[in-house]
Amino acid sequence: MSELELIRVLIVDDQELMRSALRMMVESQSDLVLAGEAADGHEAVAMVRSHRIDVALMDIRMPKLDGIQATATITAEQPSCRVIVLTTFDLDDYAFSAIRAGASGFLLKDARSEEIVDAVRTVHAGHGVIAPSTTRRLIEHVAELPNADSGRAAEVRAALTPRELDTFLEIATGDTNREIAMRLHLSEATIKTHVGHVLTKLCLRDRVQAVVLAYESGLVGPSHR
Repeated sequence: MSELELIRVLIVDDQELMRSALRMMVESQSDLVLAGEAADGHEAVAMVRSHRIDVALMDIRMPKLDGIQATATITAEQPSCRVIVLTTFDLDDYAFSAIRAGASGFLLKDARSEEIVDAVRTVHAGHGVIAPSTTRRLIEHVAELPNADSGRAAEVRAALTPRELDTFLEIATGDTNREIAMRLHLSEATIKTHVGHVLTKLCLRDRVQAVVLAYESGLVGPSHR
């Protein structure tokens, strides 16, 4: 495997024990390379600014600058850098805020190493990852937000074709391409193409951001799932 194919990973956590565990996990994979470590958000932002980082594994609760603020800064300044939030809290407000700040993934720290490694590869490929136990709660949390943005809803409708809009609304269920394909009576490959068009046209990083937009715009409501 050439160097260009390697995924450069930044580990961000204020606990040395957690950094050590993640370091061993990254170094055990032939397609991952440890690009650096940071003990707080300020160090993480500085690392991303000075090094090419593909994926950051980000703790939320850290001193000086927390993971939410660090995620917002990193994704705004370096859109190509994906952030996976790792937390001990199962979708608390901090985790949801990090996703809104631009994180492409959310996993619990007790996830198996195989899950975390797969998540790194998945977000690097341009997809989102949410811990299975929290997908429904994420959707419910977003669905309860007040003040839907009708202007944003109009922009979404104008940007998408009817079939792409249908796909966008289906993405908001949190289901897989295969499940969506079955409901819409289309091939999985066709749905994958539609999903790609939706994300591109709406300038969304991944499906996680699509779910948030669908509910915040009011295009779907609490009963959608």
